[in-house]
Amino acid sequence: MDHERIERLENSFKLLAPRGPELVDRFFAHLLAKHSGLRLMFPSDLSGPKRKFLASMVLVAQNLRTPEQFREPLFEMGARHVNYGAQPEHYPIVRDTLIGVMKDMSGPAWSEQLSADWKAALDQVASVMLEGHRASLASIEFMS
Repeated sequence: MDHERIERLENSFKLLAPRGPELVDRFFAHLLAKHSGLRLMFPSDLSGPKRKFLASMVLVAQNLRTPEQFREPLFEMGARHVNYGAQPEHYPIVRDTLIGVMKDMSGPAWSEQLSADWKAALDQVASVMLEGHRASLASIEFMS
């Protein structure tokens, strides 16, 4: 990612970070309202997944300049998500829902450029997680 994109992402996240719990609450509310079939992948108490989701967002946002810092945790997360029933087609749904919520919460501070920036960043996150997903599936097949 280029320097300008990283700066835009960091600045937009700084505006949203103080409202992190609200962001995550809205994200899960929108995700599960629009895609009710995904509800089965989560425990009835969403406090754990919400906490983990926010922590993952912070990890990525704080390490945009050093992506090697989040590569291994994201790879492992993608591998674990296989056990929850996550499928590759779920990643764009999560991305688009998160971008929509960030846009709504940012109001006039948001731009189409930020949408494109976050799409690129979240696609990079998903790419690493999907590597973990595939490695986990290969391991399961190997063990069978």
